[in-house]
Amino acid sequence: MFSKILKLFILPVFIIIFSVNSGICEGYNENVLKTGISLQEMLPGNFYGTWRVESVLAETNSPKNFRKQNTDIWNLSKSGDVINLSNPFTGASASITLSYVGDDAIRFSKKGNYGGKVLTDTVEIKLSGDSFSGTNTLVLETLSDVDNSVIKTANAKYLLKGEKIAGTSIK
Repeated sequence: MFSKILKLFILPVFIIIFSVNSGICEGYNENVLKTGISLQEMLPGNFYGTWRVESVLAETNSPKNFRKQNTDIWNLSKSGDVINLSNPFTGASASITLSYVGDDAIRFSKKGNYGGKVLTDTVEIKLSGDSFSGTNTLVLETLSDVDNSVIKTANAKYLLKGEKIAGTSIK
């Protein structure tokens, strides 16, 4: 009796596990529910607040499109599950998308459409108390009026230094 139960229930489970782990059941893992902590929950509290950010152009393929250096104010805030980056001087504001958080290193990006152009802005920083250093990579794509295909791409990479000027840590 026990051997029948073993053959009917336990053996098929082992076959499925072996098939998934060995790659025989291609795509099976894509539907498996995964649990964990969201990237937002991993953000250090000192990420939020108002920062004075200096940027210096490190490389570009289009010097006419990008400033050599700049000083900005970034206000990083959270409302519900949305993290927002705004600049009170320019009035610019955008939701950011986190792609990496770990060891005080953070990578986020934002994308915006600006009159026939698409700007993708990817920031990688390393927090150290009330300061950070990192890079900002910009990709500016000019789109065709006819079919919206990319007709020109301008790239720039900036070195960043940030200093917190206001705000408290969120706990």
